[in-house]
Amino acid sequence: MRRQVPVSVGTLVRMSPAQRDEVFRSSPTGNVPKGKGTGVALLPFGPVLTRVAAALIWALVWKGKVFDPRYDDLRNRMTPFGIRVIRATVYNDSSWVDGEECIVLDYSRTSFVAHWVRDEIREVAGRTYLGQVFVRGRKLLHFTLTFPPSA
Repeated sequence: MRRQVPVSVGTLVRMSPAQRDEVFRSSPTGNVPKGKGTGVALLPFGPVLTRVAAALIWALVWKGKVFDPRYDDLRNRMTPFGIRVIRATVYNDSSWVDGEECIVLDYSRTSFVAHWVRDEIREVAGRTYLGQVFVRGRKLLHFTLTFPPSA
């Protein structure tokens, strides 16, 4: 079992991609999230450019994901209006990074526009997940998802 040292979104923004990879490797899988998670895209830039890019992406393109446990799936919240599109199947499987368990967000059978994308997430703090995006088998970037406390 991995020992988790909670890591905040702000700390992850300031980290290098290699440091984020280490956080991912050292974090437990966690439970599959439920409901609406707010996303932050973590591009492989320095902290200032990552913050600027994340703010632009959030404002214009991607706001996060909504997990629906009834169907073991999710939809991404896209556009400035948070429209729920681009569906993925959600399940636990081995990570492409370290072979250990993670939560997989698989677009291969559910999305025409993103069928070559696979995301993997692990919980890095209470209700906060660190994810990584693979496009055609190559890691592209990291992201975070933060969920409100359970009711």
